[in-house]
Amino acid sequence: MSGTGRKLRMGMIGIGVGGAEILPAMDGSSEIDLVAGADIVPATRAVFAERYPKARVYDSAEALCKDPEVDAVWISTPNRWHAPHAILAAQHGKHIVLEKPMALSMEEARQVVAATDAAKVHLMAGHTQAYTHPIRAMRRIIASGRLGKLCALHLWTYSDWMLRPRTPDELDERQGGGVPYRQTPHQIDTVRLLGGGMLRSVRGTTGNWHPERPAPGYYTAYMEFEDGTPCTIMHNGYGYFVTEELVPWSRGYIRYPADERVEVRKQLLAGTREEEVDKQAMRIGGKDEKRIFGELFGKQAWSPFDLGLVVASCEHGDMRHSKMGLFIYDNDGVHEVDLNATGGVEQRRAELTEIYEAVVLGKPLFHDGRWGMATLEAGLAIMQSGRERREIALQHQVAVPADYDADLEVPYL
Repeated sequence: MSGTGRKLRMGMIGIGVGGAEILPAMDGSSEIDLVAGADIVPATRAVFAERYPKARVYDSAEALCKDPEVDAVWISTPNRWHAPHAILAAQHGKHIVLEKPMALSMEEARQVVAATDAAKVHLMAGHTQAYTHPIRAMRRIIASGRLGKLCALHLWTYSDWMLRPRTPDELDERQGGGVPYRQTPHQIDTVRLLGGGMLRSVRGTTGNWHPERPAPGYYTAYMEFEDGTPCTIMHNGYGYFVTEELVPWSRGYIRYPADERVEVRKQLLAGTREEEVDKQAMRIGGKDEKRIFGELFGKQAWSPFDLGLVVASCEHGDMRHSKMGLFIYDNDGVHEVDLNATGGVEQRRAELTEIYEAVVLGKPLFHDGRWGMATLEAGLAIMQSGRERREIALQHQVAVPADYDADLEVPYL
């Protein structure tokens, strides 16, 4: 651990599936001390207390936020609570990591930013795959100019998102349910990082195709940056075809292999899916916790998973993911750059490091509230554009700082 040697004392609000995903990264971090957790589900609190006997356990966000020993909170509650819980934490002087989506509306996002500004606390818009090493390396190569000017970005995925166990709020668009709310932050954060941050406009649409899953499971959008660079993104979460099949080195990191997807779909159509049982299995202490989230850690081949296939086209070459880094196609041929990628762990630890360095070391916070609000604006614009069938101009975009990741080493450069 660099710097003062002081750890950031973290509390988690909403331990369930969100906790199961981030807790392994916290366990392996020398910078974070998990001192408290809050959840409204007694069984979840009991498992958390058993696993972290030194941590304090609360049955509400309010109680945790009153804990004077908590420096910062990780908020992974249901989407409708993201903004209210962030405002509550700010009012109690806590620094905040807020999982995606930041809020359900721009007005909620403005209220969150105003509350954190007033309290003079850090707000980090976390949990997006833009933190991964290959994406950050792509950005460094683009910024270096070695391949010339960025000319186009294309990102698309097919996943089994709609087949995974869901609580009712996760299938209620009014509560932030469905693929557009849950998955646009990953893709939009990524393209904004690669393209410089300043999107100009969005033309998109969403699809709600299955009555047994009453929430949008699809979106697609054409976006244009202020400098004219075009970008397309797409996510189909219905799980018939999955992008993983296009990766020769596939390691099968999807929730369900093909035969299980067929069985889940039959259960959904017949109304026999034991949704809560399957959901509980994914939560902290559940039987599938280690199988699903343990695979995020350790050195492993890259998988499209929910981010999808990313192709960045520049004047003098293209870039995409390779098994352990990047394929770079330039005027001299094809280069495979090994970035020593370590799967999902690098993403989650990078998030923890950014909030630690901001709070403890006083370094600038890049993924701050205004960055998160800009990503949310573009995601909401896709939904609005689909309803109104028109292009939506954006007004709250922010640029990527010129020195972002300046010390990131990329072998190709």
